[in-house]
Amino acid sequence: MTAQYDRSIADEILRRVAEGEPLRAILRSDGRFPGKSVFYTWLDADPDLKARFRQAREEGADAIAEECLEIADDGTNDYVMGKDGLVLDAEHIQRSKLRVWTRLQLLAKWFPQKYGDKVSMEHSGPGGGPVQTVTRIERRIVKPDG
Repeated sequence: MTAQYDRSIADEILRRVAEGEPLRAILRSDGRFPGKSVFYTWLDADPDLKARFRQAREEGADAIAEECLEIADDGTNDYVMGKDGLVLDAEHIQRSKLRVWTRLQLLAKWFPQKYGDKVSMEHSGPGGGPVQTVTRIERRIVKPDG
């Protein structure tokens, strides 16, 4: 495990994050990479690295979105040879749907502004007109007991 900051290691991590690879998988893939807590210490100590990591995350999200299209468009294993010829492989299709759905759900959570559902509320008054506000001032005279 590398504890001391290494620019070339950090650059490789950022490159892989930008390609859509999960940070956790990257850090566990090679003994050269630091642990997660060490990497986050690097980020806290270096504002430039932190900004580059944020940018890599955004690029990685776009890569994941593109991967969703690839998964959805790939029908390679949708049919298998059965005893009566080609048969639809429903399990493979469902697995592909799950892979796309999982990625889209994560993107919506990680980057709701870009990949989340747009929610808007529209306020209108009677008949679709402008909202009317009414201000009422009440005055009360309170008599002291006694």
